[in-house]
Amino acid sequence: MADNTSYQEILQYIQQEWGFMADDTCVPVQVALQLMDSSSLGRAHQYDQFRDTHKQLQRALKAIVNEHYQGFNSSLHTFHEIQTSIQSSQARVRYLKESLARAKSNLSSTKPELKTLATSSQSYGEMLQALSQIEQLQLVPEKLEARISEKRFLTAVEVLQDALETIRRPEIENIGALSDLRVYFSNQETSLTDILIEELHNHLYLKSPYCQDRWKPYAQGQGKASVVDGKKGISVSGAKPIHQFLETLDMSLPMIEDASRNPEADSNYYIHLLVESLNKMGRLDAAIESIEQRLPVELRRVVDKTNKEVDQRHPSSMRGSARHQSGKIDLGLGENNVRAIIVFDLLWTLYSKFEAIAEGHRVLHDVVAGIVERDGIQDADSLTGGFDELWKLYQSEMRSLLHDYLATDGNVSYRSGQTPSGNNVFRIQRDRSKKMFKLQDTDTKSVALASEQEDLESILKASVPGLVSDSSRRPAGLSASDSNQHHDGSATGHRLLIEPSVFNMGLLLPPSLSFLQRLKDIVPPGSDIVMSTLTSFLDDFLVNVFHPQLDETLVDLGVHTYADADAFQEDPQWPTIARKPILKGTSTFFNLIAAFCKMLDTIPHDQAFSQLIITQMITYHGKCCEWYKALVSRSQSKETGEGRLKTAAAFAQPGELREIAASLWDAGDKGQDLLEKVETTLLIAKTTETPVTPADVLSDRKAIASLCLLYTSMKWLASKVSQLRYITDTQADSSRRDGAKTRQVRRWTLIDPSRPRDDTSPVYLPMTQESAVAFDAVIESYQQLALTVLLTLHFEIKCHMIQHIEDMLKGVYLLEQPVNEPDSSVLAMNTDLVSFDEEIITNLREEEHKFLTTSLSYLLDSLLLSHTSRLKSMNHLGCDRMQLNILVLQQNLRNIEPAALLPLSARFFDLFADGPAEVVKRAKEEQGTLSYERLKVLVELCYSEGLASKRREVAMQAKRGLGEHLLLLSEALWQT
Repeated sequence: MADNTSYQEILQYIQQEWGFMADDTCVPVQVALQLMDSSSLGRAHQYDQFRDTHKQLQRALKAIVNEHYQGFNSSLHTFHEIQTSIQSSQARVRYLKESLARAKSNLSSTKPELKTLATSSQSYGEMLQALSQIEQLQLVPEKLEARISEKRFLTAVEVLQDALETIRRPEIENIGALSDLRVYFSNQETSLTDILIEELHNHLYLKSPYCQDRWKPYAQGQGKASVVDGKKGISVSGAKPIHQFLETLDMSLPMIEDASRNPEADSNYYIHLLVESLNKMGRLDAAIESIEQRLPVELRRVVDKTNKEVDQRHPSSMRGSARHQSGKIDLGLGENNVRAIIVFDLLWTLYSKFEAIAEGHRVLHDVVAGIVERDGIQDADSLTGGFDELWKLYQSEMRSLLHDYLATDGNVSYRSGQTPSGNNVFRIQRDRSKKMFKLQDTDTKSVALASEQEDLESILKASVPGLVSDSSRRPAGLSASDSNQHHDGSATGHRLLIEPSVFNMGLLLPPSLSFLQRLKDIVPPGSDIVMSTLTSFLDDFLVNVFHPQLDETLVDLGVHTYADADAFQEDPQWPTIARKPILKGTSTFFNLIAAFCKMLDTIPHDQAFSQLIITQMITYHGKCCEWYKALVSRSQSKETGEGRLKTAAAFAQPGELREIAASLWDAGDKGQDLLEKVETTLLIAKTTETPVTPADVLSDRKAIASLCLLYTSMKWLASKVSQLRYITDTQADSSRRDGAKTRQVRRWTLIDPSRPRDDTSPVYLPMTQESAVAFDAVIESYQQLALTVLLTLHFEIKCHMIQHIEDMLKGVYLLEQPVNEPDSSVLAMNTDLVSFDEEIITNLREEEHKFLTTSLSYLLDSLLLSHTSRLKSMNHLGCDRMQLNILVLQQNLRNIEPAALLPLSARFFDLFADGPAEVVKRAKEEQGTLSYERLKVLVELCYSEGLASKRREVAMQAKRGLGEHLLLLSEALWQT
């Protein structure tokens, strides 16, 4: 407490003696200086008192800390003890709760062991009584399994049905000893149905080894043919195997199984056998329903397997990029092009399998239709509509493949037409960033899963030995093709073998069209498929999928031509394509347009596609205009949020100055003098009305270079694009409704896949007379933008000169001693002119350089003369410096304009040096050389030093002299 009291006393003492130091306005440095000041105003006499007070305060604080330290430590210890007690109490409460739950469970449970023992004793007694009757059916399983193993399914069905009929007789139906056999036979009926359906799928979807000769892999050069036959080929009689089978098919009588032949050797015969077996079991409707349900999945597996096989044949398949590092686009039109080989390998092989699958479904359709007619089945439509569903899925799968290899972002944004099938789950829109559900995500090393799998394998082996080896090797529902599937940006999850690009369209169409032509011979008669419209969905795809994708890709690639960091930088490879440097984005943009034109030459012409290119050309012009405005705009205003154009750019906008400058550019060497004088007069008038400030000119040399690049780029692009102009007689335009019917009739007859194409062929953009008007307008807009940029440069160099001259005339020319150096504004203008000249020489042609640098001396001479009124005062020393400035300007201009002279300005200041009397004399002798206004300014300037004098008599004398000489000047020039 003593320490606390001492602490309070110290605080009270500080508040009394040193309270001002606790104020917020106290300056410690000031107090320290006062403590060091020994004068009467200082506090040096309080310094020892200040130190003693500080020491006492420190001792008091230390005592308080020592006093409360033990209490704090004890508080922490007490807190930990309380916390430990609470945790211990929670654990005890939790244990009591669990003990009460276990007690309640034990009290409510029963003893099932007694009931189980009683039931087992009764079952054993009944089994002993029925042993003699069970022996009668023991031989049936062995006989049934033998028939199934031999794949004599019709006989196996007969054996199973006889056994089921026997075991269901009334006299033995209630015998409990036969329950296992009854369950066995019931299970075998279900298992045999599953086996028949699985075997049917194996041959329908080419999974059996016996189906390898039904399709043919791709051979290089195959794409040149319009129709390609598989290994199954055409027989000596001129008919395909499927046609021979269908011609000899007799469905009027039930099928009789031939035990002397291997049923799987002929897939058509085997499909017939399986369907007849299913019908005999009464499970034909279930089989057809299963086929329809599994159809999308099986087709997907076929595509996945084919995709994997092609990928293995071309390990580095993704190397086939549509864009090279040089910016040029690879269309893949060459015969030995890697991308073309990969795409043809995939599509020709896949469509060969699709053709074999369609043949199997045709056999299935005809056999089922024959059974329906023979047995008089009522619901015939539900059994014979499978081929229509297959065709719808083929359309969808082809559309997906086409879309996947055209799409550049991996996202499915469109599925044209109606949904092919309600069971086609792979066409449902989903989040492409997430993988589809896969059974391989299951932990295959799990002990519980391994145990269940062993039990399942033992049951299957006991029930159907030799037939379920595939099922025993992998979990149900997980195919080999699914086990290691990669989703590589595809809409359906198929791995993409080459980079998606709209330029793949020329590779995708020939195999697709060939497959559709071959499919016409397989479609069963009487189906809902109209032969003449097999290719109609391609029209829908071309208009509703390819057109939007082409638009999207063109826009995306077009964005790079103006959004990339180096888009508006100089193209390093410009010497190979242009005479002067151009923008990298411009060369890339033209390469893009040329590539699209080449690609359009590989597909049926549609004016809507040409319009996309014209639209993109318009977009690029807009972006170049935005870039131009960004270069020539001042900083944004806080009030409007918009930046106005700099002076030179404003002059280049439509108006009187632009018209005169454009006429000067068009005139060349003829008629320049008058136009130059008119332009100079108007330019001086406008800049006098609105002075040019440093913010109104381009101070960055890079901006000048960028404008030069933009000009040459627009001129080069307009020249190159104009060479693409080609008027076609084809009027097809999918953007117009009235062109739809004619397009569907004749679109695909215009394609000639064998027509040779290479990169050296001329490139054209086909268009109608109507679209040619818009095309010509775009070229004109490029020319106008180039002219605007050129005129901006034309005015920019002159605005620089005007701004520097105005700064020079603001200087002091009433000097007390000679100055042998030119004005800093003159040196700055010389530097700007040299930099400007270097940029335009480097980036522009001689013609533009001459236009930009001609008449600069006339402008400078006129400018100096017209702005002399801005000189407030001048003496002879100031005149000498002005003459030095004019001489330096003239010499520097001669480096840019060899014949540059400043005669009027030099003459004006020479007259100043001669005095006012000489000015009046020269005015009489040389009337018309200088106007009265300029001579009046000159006379006033001659007396400016005297008028500015602080001596009254000198100022009055100068004033009288000025009035006399102005009167003489007026009389000399007949002025009043």
